[in-house]
Amino acid sequence: MAPRRFDPERVRALRRAADATQSDMAEGLGVSPAAVASWESGRSVPDGEALPAVARFLKQDLDDLFPRDGLPDLTDLRCDAGFSQYETKDLLGTKSAGPVANAERGKRRLGDKFVAPLAKGYRVTVDDLLAAQERSFGNDAREPDSKSVDLPQAPQTLADKFAHQLSLSYPGEQEVPSDSEIARRVNEYAGGPIVTANDITNLRTGVAQETTPLVCEGLGAFFGVSPAYFKTGDAVARQIVDGLRLLGDAPEGGIGRVQARGMGPEGLSDDVLAFIQEVAAELKERGLPAPKGDKQ
Repeated sequence: MAPRRFDPERVRALRRAADATQSDMAEGLGVSPAAVASWESGRSVPDGEALPAVARFLKQDLDDLFPRDGLPDLTDLRCDAGFSQYETKDLLGTKSAGPVANAERGKRRLGDKFVAPLAKGYRVTVDDLLAAQERSFGNDAREPDSKSVDLPQAPQTLADKFAHQLSLSYPGEQEVPSDSEIARRVNEYAGGPIVTANDITNLRTGVAQETTPLVCEGLGAFFGVSPAYFKTGDAVARQIVDGLRLLGDAPEGGIGRVQARGMGPEGLSDDVLAFIQEVAAELKERGLPAPKGDKQ
């Protein structure tokens, strides 16, 4: 952690130069006059998340008034944005600040679905947030794309992926949803019954090693991650190969069929279908005969 340096004499001098009393400053910051007096005497320092408000009251740049030695970790970014740890739950839309608390303590990295909202709330880039997270875990990520950061191995099996997402989404004492609840939510996403609670149990415990693209879509929506997260590399490759095979019929009107094909429980996922459609569109632009009935 690289907290900012607090110079009580400079703060007192700037307050006096602004012709403000300790009571004025206390009222502006929402603290007691005794707290301001304690800061200026050096008996205490403001909480990290209060420093941006102090800098604004004194009309000073945060980095100039309270410089930092080194690069920030997640706690530093939160403080620079002026949030207490408890307040981050509102940025994430969660019932507790558990995801941020665990990441700041270097216990559990932020779930994928939390990274972008937190970066937006902290007014930093996603790369900056992830680099700060690595510092919270003891990795000196000096550059966002540094190859020297010792990242943990990503979960490989479906069972490991389930365990990983459940631990990220429901940390601490939070109640983990049942397999029946997960199945219900996936079926709601699909618009019909495509999976049972027993199917979810088999996926979660490793009895089943693979599932359909639409179930992956539903699980991705439930956990707030990309559907590809729940697919094996072989499954994604097979989908692309299947889609390219469909394009083999292009001269006989296959482009139209690919573009019109919807996604059923055993069909192509949205992301793979989009890729295939882009290939189809490019082939058409290069002069491939349009399929019968195509008015475009």
